[in-house]
Amino acid sequence: MLLSALVFAALTSSLIAQVSGYGDKQMGTESDKPPEILNRVGIVQNLNQQLPLNLTFTDDEGKLVQLGSYFGKSPAILALVYYQCPMLCSEELNGLTGALRMVDEVPGRDFNIIVVSIDPTEGTELAAAKKRSYLKRYGHPETAAGWHFMTGTQPNIDALTKAVGFGYVKIPGPDGKLTQFAHASSIQIVTPEGKLAQYYMGVEFWPRDLRLGLAEASSNRIGSRVDNILTYCYHYDPLTNKHSLIVVRVVQLGGLLTCMMVGGFMLVMFRRDAKQPDPPRSGTTGTGTKVNG
Repeated sequence: MLLSALVFAALTSSLIAQVSGYGDKQMGTESDKPPEILNRVGIVQNLNQQLPLNLTFTDDEGKLVQLGSYFGKSPAILALVYYQCPMLCSEELNGLTGALRMVDEVPGRDFNIIVVSIDPTEGTELAAAKKRSYLKRYGHPETAAGWHFMTGTQPNIDALTKAVGFGYVKIPGPDGKLTQFAHASSIQIVTPEGKLAQYYMGVEFWPRDLRLGLAEASSNRIGSRVDNILTYCYHYDPLTNKHSLIVVRVVQLGGLLTCMMVGGFMLVMFRRDAKQPDPPRSGTTGTGTKVNG
């Protein structure tokens, strides 16, 4: 037990030292409340909401197309991102692409993938580059007809994001030049009629969820609400190091959980040892009578 206590003490000291090392960074004033700007950011799950299919966007080939041209026969997966996003949008599309590689449904045959930029300054070249990148990542170039990377005007973007319930805020980048957006991460499954059938939050998606969502949407069935566990995309501020603050809190939580598990294990072992009788001393009987002289 003494050895276990020493191991536990060493582990605890190591964890505290590790967290303290991260915490030594200058991070400005800490607050348990999210930044006020995030009050305008989020996802409202407008299930059964009809998308405005009359909206027009520019596709990755530079053609002006109507949103409704992708509906009528099959469902769609809709993602609202911006192509120059430095953090979350790429992770969201990576997660979607990875999940799609493990489903049997084929883009262009069974459903469409519609990616729309929320930044009206982004153009066709960026959209085309993103399509090439994710089509290569998907590994099936023959499905190119099912991938649609769109750009549009501010009024059309506003109309689409309002229908989806996608709240975002335009903010200046850390260099004061590159425009960024604070937004949450989600993808939406849309029925062939253009109605919102299901929301999936975050940047990682279960293949079975996508299969089920697409199957239900194919029959124009509307799913149920999911927990609004949001992942935010917010600009990195090198002066306050807010992103590092998130890392510190994760490390602190992991250290606390580890200490609790080790402490619980030690308590169980201590109780088990206390219940066991002491073994007899060498050279004595169970009654303490000395034998062999």
